[in-house]
Amino acid sequence: MRNDQPWGKTRKTILKNNLARIAMTVLVIGASGILQSCGSFLLYLSPTTTPSVTTSSTNTPTITATITLTPTQTSTETETPTPTITPTPTISLTPTFDYPDGIVLEQANCRYGPAVAYLFAAGLYAGDKVEIWGRNQSGSWLWVHPLKIKYQCWVAASMLDISGDVFTVWVQPVRLPHSTLYGPVQHTYATRNGDQVTIAWDPISRTVDDDRGYLLEANLCKNGILTWVAAHTDTNTYTFTDESGCSSPSSALLYVVEKHGYTDPIQVLPWP
Repeated sequence: MRNDQPWGKTRKTILKNNLARIAMTVLVIGASGILQSCGSFLLYLSPTTTPSVTTSSTNTPTITATITLTPTQTSTETETPTPTITPTPTISLTPTFDYPDGIVLEQANCRYGPAVAYLFAAGLYAGDKVEIWGRNQSGSWLWVHPLKIKYQCWVAASMLDISGDVFTVWVQPVRLPHSTLYGPVQHTYATRNGDQVTIAWDPISRTVDDDRGYLLEANLCKNGILTWVAAHTDTNTYTFTDESGCSSPSSALLYVVEKHGYTDPIQVLPWP
């Protein structure tokens, strides 16, 4: 029994020592794991190192404003002229000239000139109305515009009942319808016997239908005044009365007449 006790004791001791080592190992391993965990945890909890900003004192340059006086151009005050107000012109109504009027008293011939020597232009009848646009020097013939036709012609003042003053209208020059169907007279001759002046010319041949004779417009001396007259003839000669005593010379124009109008005139030269 004594021999067994020491072995048993020894086994217990060995077992106890082994358990102690195992416990120590476990303890070391556990402690190591704990330390590692704690180290990680402590590392995680370690404060982040914040770089410290060191403020250096920098000398800031002082900006000194230098005021430079630049001469400024002084504007000269310009006097603005006061606009002139132009008055608006007043429109004045110009009265329209009122031509004298006429009413035809009886049937009358209205002609191309102020005498019976001129061709017929239009027929006027009692009651026809005309406006009086012109006159001859004496006012014995009037240049009228009949309201029923579109052109003007000459009528004797004695054939009209006139309203107004015919001497308010101008002396109207004679405008004859021109014809080139026949040529003008080529040669004229004039002789005097006292106050009688006879004019002759070479005849112009015309058809019977066209032939309307000849027209003479003359300025003749009568009672010391040069007087205008017109004469018609179917022959190639005509005699005028031409007195002496006028300051201006007498004269005459000769036309060939056909039913459509008048040729160019030729002056009777020389006047005796």
